[in-house]
Amino acid sequence: MRRLLLIPVFLWLILQALPAQGQNNITNNKRWWKAGVAKTVITPQEYMWMAGYAARTSPADGKLHDLWAKALALEDAAGNRVVVITTDIIGFDRELSVSVCNQLEEKYGLERRNIILSSSHTHSGPVINRNLSLIYPPFDAVQQEQVEHNRTFVEDRIITVTGRALNSLAPARIASGVGYARFAVNRRENPWDEQSIYNPSLKGPSDHVVQVLKISDPLERPLAVLFGYSCHATTLDIMKWSGDYPGFAQIEIEKMYPGVTSMFFAGFGADQNPLPRRELALAEQYGKELAVAVSKVIGDPMMELSPSIQTVYHEIELELSPPPEPEMLEKSLAEGADWQKRWALLMKEKLASGEKFPETYPYYPVQTLQLGEQTLVVLGGEVVVDYAFALRKALGNDLMVMGYANDVMSYIPSERVLQEGGYEGESSMWVYGHHGPYAPGIENKIVREAVQQVQKLKQTGATAMKQKQ
Repeated sequence: MRRLLLIPVFLWLILQALPAQGQNNITNNKRWWKAGVAKTVITPQEYMWMAGYAARTSPADGKLHDLWAKALALEDAAGNRVVVITTDIIGFDRELSVSVCNQLEEKYGLERRNIILSSSHTHSGPVINRNLSLIYPPFDAVQQEQVEHNRTFVEDRIITVTGRALNSLAPARIASGVGYARFAVNRRENPWDEQSIYNPSLKGPSDHVVQVLKISDPLERPLAVLFGYSCHATTLDIMKWSGDYPGFAQIEIEKMYPGVTSMFFAGFGADQNPLPRRELALAEQYGKELAVAVSKVIGDPMMELSPSIQTVYHEIELELSPPPEPEMLEKSLAEGADWQKRWALLMKEKLASGEKFPETYPYYPVQTLQLGEQTLVVLGGEVVVDYAFALRKALGNDLMVMGYANDVMSYIPSERVLQEGGYEGESSMWVYGHHGPYAPGIENKIVREAVQQVQKLKQTGATAMKQKQ
């Protein structure tokens, strides 16, 4: 009788051990990805000047939710690593980007081509280093010290959170997919107010694709979600810290999937605004809309990616137009907004001193990644939507695109936008401290570099596959 009682217990113990045994078999398989993820708060430790808008006249006075830096570390079957860092900030300037990458190389052995520094471009975060320096009024000594202290604080947090992600690498699956959300509106072609919702035929191109990478453990339980959308984070203009709609989207996704780390990256949305805007309820609405789109992608069949990483990073020269004429500077001083007057005065001082104006911006970053079957093109600056269409035409509709990464030195106009002029094509250069717009040919040069990089990645991948066979 006692033996009969022991048999069910023995069978129960075997059944309980099966899932663990199955997981051990999976994790011992060398063909799996490894992934690690970590996050840290980067909300300023004191109220300071906010980034992105020229019209602000005082520092922040509150917080809607925290700002974050998050790191996703990936390792392929051959031990190659890449780290994607997302942040709720306006953007990295070159100085800060170089400093962060140098430290990541020194501390963790990461090569520059294997680091992505992404910013959500929220306009409800703090001033970061020298990014958009001429859009703000001159800072006094206390305000400047706040900017410098916050830069060090953010930099240190990024280095630390990257180390935590690398230290948590464990076997994982990665899958990609796309969805859509429709709140991005081309701001060059449509009104900036609530009248846009009554317009039956909005003009100008927009990219409504929601790009998603899902990182799961070997048993397909989600660990992290990396997602992107091409639209300015400018729903809000209040004086409180927040990630704007990307921040609310990340919060909502983490509510939907407890324990998951949600990471947002900005696509090519420099000429796109969420419309209508300027209400907290709208920022929350767009965040929920984006989160639902991500959730649908996760719920549908996704493309599982093979554990292989290939990367290219190259900085190219972008030609600039000649310096402004004195008559233009005088007109800006007489008629321009405060930020335009600051630019004109600076240019006049440089001209008077005989300073030689640069003919190029020589550090424009173009980065490409092949994560298994998924291609990602990463561009610096505020990239307009035309680049998404040009690159997908050349490389296929399954291409993922990321802007506002590695170095946000200016807007990046397409040839069309450059010819049309306006803020994205011309005057936006002034708030970044440049003497004038880019020269014609910029779009072809950037697209050609990205396409060549992707072709190189795919050739390298094909060669590696033949060697394994």
